[in-house]
Amino acid sequence: MKNTLQKNSFLCAILCVVFCLAFFAASCAKSPDKETIRLYVRASDAYAQKHFAEVIDLLHKQNNFPPALILRAKAEYFFDKTDKAEKSCRRAIKLRPSSLEANLYLARILREKGDLKGAETLLESLLADNPQDIRALRLSAELASEKGKYDEAAIFLDRAAEFSAESAMVLLDRARLRWTAGKSEEALEDLSRAKAMLPWDTPLLRSISNLEKTIKGVM
Repeated sequence: MKNTLQKNSFLCAILCVVFCLAFFAASCAKSPDKETIRLYVRASDAYAQKHFAEVIDLLHKQNNFPPALILRAKAEYFFDKTDKAEKSCRRAIKLRPSSLEANLYLARILREKGDLKGAETLLESLLADNPQDIRALRLSAELASEKGKYDEAAIFLDRAAEFSAESAMVLLDRARLRWTAGKSEEALEDLSRAKAMLPWDTPLLRSISNLEKTIKGVM
C-alpha cells in the first residue's frame, strides 16, 4: 500500500509547493519567513526524490508552518517513524483543522496502529467535507472490508469509481491541448490513461476514442 501512496505523492510534491505557500500566505496574517520557505522548497525536492531522512532533517524544527509539518509527517510515515508522523499530523491539524492531507495521513496512521474506530471517525468527518476525495473513499472501503462490512465497502468503491471519471476528463482536456500544440504522442498517452480510469462505458469514452482515432489518422 505504501508503494502506491509514494508514487502518487511524488508526482504531486513539487507542484504542490507553490500552491501551498500561496494558500498559506493568503490565509494567515503572518507569512512564513524566507528561511522557512527556502527549507520547505529544498525539502519538497528531497521528498520527490524519496530522500525521506533528508526531509525530516531539514524540517525537524518547523512547528508552525502547516505545509512543512504535513510534508515532514509524510516523510516520517514513509520512513517508518509512525509515532513521529502522528505527532506532526496532529500539530498540523491543530494549526489548520481543515487540512485534508494531514487528516488523511492521520487516518492511515491510526489504522496501522489498530485504532480502526479512530480512523473511521476521522474518515467520516473527511468525507462529510470532501465527499469526492477518492483517497478517503478507498481507505474507508478498506476499513469497511476489514470489519466484514463488504456491502458498505462496495458502496465506497462505487463512489470512488464514479468520481474517477472527473480525473479522466482532466486528461481528455489536456490531450486536446497537447494535440493542438503538436504533441501527438503525449496526447495519445493522456487518452490511454483516461480510458483506463473510466469505470464503465460512458459517453466520455466515446469522446476519448474519437479523439484518439483522429490523432492516429493524422499521424
